[in-house]
Amino acid sequence: MDGLLTDAELVRRATAGSDAAFSRLVERHQAAVRGFLRRALGGGWAEADDVAQDAFLAAWRSLRSLKDPAGIRPWLCGIAWRKAKDRIRSSRRGAARDNIWLETADPPAGVSHEDRLSMVAAMAELPPDVRACVALCLADGWSNTEASVALGLPLGTVKSHVARGRARLLKALGGSDDA
Repeated sequence: MDGLLTDAELVRRATAGSDAAFSRLVERHQAAVRGFLRRALGGGWAEADDVAQDAFLAAWRSLRSLKDPAGIRPWLCGIAWRKAKDRIRSSRRGAARDNIWLETADPPAGVSHEDRLSMVAAMAELPPDVRACVALCLADGWSNTEASVALGLPLGTVKSHVARGRARLLKALGGSDDA
């Protein structure tokens, strides 16, 4: 029966409190919103899906502000675009902070600027769990036990992630793992 309802009727029902009506609107328009976001954000499916989720949540919260219930698709895409712009700005701010840190951080004695940039690039290539273990244990000087507690990983997993990450970083930097 919901398939026969217009967007305007579903909006009216959702505004009156029907979760099912809003769910039907999401089902009806999510492909358009997600497709738009994938193109607008450069094709990243996971990021686009995250932004779409944020957009639909914001739409649910502000549904009463929709002036033309029949125009929900452009309204949803407008919310999605504002959320995408927020994500883009946030990413740029994060990149700018990272660059400032890289430019101003004092490298350890004997580490060139090029080696430091190579290290950052090599760290970015590590899987997230391995990168987190390496960052805490090798870069920040945490014990394996402390990292295990902080990351919620078994101690043996942290130890193997640190060893594997160290080996991959040394290899990426042209060193050997003969320690």
